[in-house]
Amino acid sequence: MDELFLSKVRLAIVAQLLAAEWATFTELQKLIDVTNGNLGAHLGKLIEAGYVKEQKRFEGRRPQSRYQLTKAGRTAFLSHVAALRAMTGAELRQM
Repeated sequence: MDELFLSKVRLAIVAQLLAAEWATFTELQKLIDVTNGNLGAHLGKLIEAGYVKEQKRFEGRRPQSRYQLTKAGRTAFLSHVAALRAMTGAELRQM
């Protein structure tokens, strides 16, 4: 299991990025309903781990940050889900 995905906010970020090619900071903030500071801190951890790629650009005259799940991030997330399924299956068989 990957401890980075034990956070509800980081799990929500990755879930959103799984479904999108890219997502802007504003889109993620609205979808996940967290403060800018909270979202920025959690994105920073995912970027530091190499799970999320950040791209800064300008949309017209406005700066825009957008994010994409990396191949390593997708692999780590799928491994995390598999570990949860295995753990849940083992617990259900013991009942």
